[in-house]
Amino acid sequence: MKQKIKISGPQVHDVGYRVFLLKHAMNLAIPGLSTYNWEENCQQEVIALVEGDEARIAAFQQTVEGKKPEMADVSRITFEEYDGDVGRTSEVAMLCSFVQLDKAIPLLLDIRDDMKEMKGDMKEMKGDIKEMKGDIKEMKGDIKEMKGDIKEMKGDIKEMKCDIKAVRKTTDSTLEEITGLREDIQPGYAMTVRKMQSDIIAIKDQIGMH
Repeated sequence: MKQKIKISGPQVHDVGYRVFLLKHAMNLAIPGLSTYNWEENCQQEVIALVEGDEARIAAFQQTVEGKKPEMADVSRITFEEYDGDVGRTSEVAMLCSFVQLDKAIPLLLDIRDDMKEMKGDMKEMKGDIKEMKGDIKEMKGDIKEMKGDIKEMKGDIKEMKCDIKAVRKTTDSTLEEITGLREDIQPGYAMTVRKMQSDIIAIKDQIGMH
């Protein structure tokens, strides 16, 4: 039994329809299958020619009516008797493999170019990481130097504290000495002032200022 199946719709090309038909024909062990894309009155079509026993063709027809590729947009499916030549299903399988490979080659080339670019980026990143490691090493050296400066400053501060303590001690001692001198000077100073006052009074008496 031979049959011609015409699948029409806004989007039945480039959605994997022929691979879809091949898969189900192979699942049903249909020996004869030919598929090709067509366009009629600005409408996309997929034509399938099938050959096999009546039960298998009926099962295949039921599958085509009930299922479709996920991205396909189908508006009409027709079935009609066919008496022309039908190719072998195995030949369609080989053709689909070649078609899929042909589609895959540009993608593989793009992937190869992307990988090449990624390798360049990775090489650049390694250079950046190496430079960062050098910067980190330099920063560690600066931190070590700063620690040394801080340690030295702590020593200077400690020495200054000792100097201030010594100055305070000397100042306290000097203040004590000045206080002692003032205490020594005050009694004699008071006597001298009293004597001078007595002398002034005596001089005034002699010159008759009273």
